[in-house]
Amino acid sequence: MAYQKAFALAMEIFHLTKSFPVEERFALTNQIVRSSRSVCATVSEAYRKGDYLKHFRSKLTDADSENSETQLWLDFALACEYISKQKHEDLQDQSLQVGRLINFMIINPGKFGVKDC
Repeated sequence: MAYQKAFALAMEIFHLTKSFPVEERFALTNQIVRSSRSVCATVSEAYRKGDYLKHFRSKLTDADSENSETQLWLDFALACEYISKQKHEDLQDQSLQVGRLINFMIINPGKFGVKDC
């Protein structure tokens, strides 16, 4: 579920950034797309590390960090007036949901097939 929600958020951010100014292509646009994509990519990597509790949790904490970074870039997008306050709130809410799911995975690794529990 965390992967799916993170993927959906990353895709929404990707499509949204198409409307950002061209001069942001190698700055804000690149940063927010990369960090949002990294969340679901790192969650996926965590699943593959399910044989090792420490690796599983390490990957998930990395995913959580990338999720926090995405929230920061969303704050910049709002401050630069590239997104509306309503869109910012919606995307932040989605990101918080992803964070809660990642946190649940960190706390409950056995529910995700991690063997070292």
